[in-house]
Amino acid sequence: MPPADAALVSVDVVRDVAQWIERMHSAPCLRPYAGTFVVLAANGAMSSSRIWHACDGQQQMERVESLSGTPRTIFRRNDEVRTFLPQARIVRADRREDAGLFPRVPVVSGTSIAQFYTARLLGQERVAGFVTDVVWFKPVDSLRFGYRLWSERETGLIVKLQTLGADGRVLEQAAFSELDLNASVRVEQLSRMMDATVGYKIVAPVVVKTSAHAEGWTLRQPVAGFVPVSCHRRSVSDAEDAPSVLQCLYSDGLASVSLFVEPFDAKRHPSKPQVSGMGATQLLAQHVQPDVWVTAVGEVPLQTLRLFVGQLERAR
Repeated sequence: MPPADAALVSVDVVRDVAQWIERMHSAPCLRPYAGTFVVLAANGAMSSSRIWHACDGQQQMERVESLSGTPRTIFRRNDEVRTFLPQARIVRADRREDAGLFPRVPVVSGTSIAQFYTARLLGQERVAGFVTDVVWFKPVDSLRFGYRLWSERETGLIVKLQTLGADGRVLEQAAFSELDLNASVRVEQLSRMMDATVGYKIVAPVVVKTSAHAEGWTLRQPVAGFVPVSCHRRSVSDAEDAPSVLQCLYSDGLASVSLFVEPFDAKRHPSKPQVSGMGATQLLAQHVQPDVWVTAVGEVPLQTLRLFVGQLERAR
């Protein structure tokens, strides 16, 4: 259903899915911004964060300070991530290609997003004081959720996002409550803050880039629309003898699924499959072989996770 005030404003923008996605990808680097955004899950859970974002053509920097729960500040410099935990005086360092920060429209090459979503402009609304185009990305199958996005008219920046279930129910939503698109945020400033780790213990698990094939795994049949994005072997702690987990990330250009593959450990893993969900995020964990445990996590319907796990097999 269109937004309540959509019919009051004339609509003069016609773009297809690919054009909307391209506009949303480039928007975060058009100008620095700062704001406060709120995430609300269908179960009523709510969290808020303060965000600062800037680009200089080479680097994209972001600082996100949690305003809910345990105090923490996350810095991202391209794919380099540091999480500052001031109470524990710990900095967790990692590299992530699955941006978990808002607004999140990942850049994924090789996808055929127009085959799996249709775009419909619903109208215009004001969010955080800015006029936005409201766009509905409707999935063409049941393997992915739908999205309703509010794209700031001048820059294309996503200022509000809803993830929709098959019945149109809002599973999760995030939105800026206030936003400054002329913020005095500089890459150098954020970079210095990210590197200011004096007085903190840096915890950096070993991360090795690899591929599912190199690790001896493959999907018997690809899951429609999803392409491999990255694969890493990660140690589960900073101990020298810490075991490692293989994480392979797949995406259709909007939704993503991570497969975590590790040896079965009867002390840590239950004997029966585990299923859980919170908001749009679903989790499925089970044996794929008697000695192998896989955990699939993604903002997709549970049946999509079952397909991924069911298609996973040893390549050799």
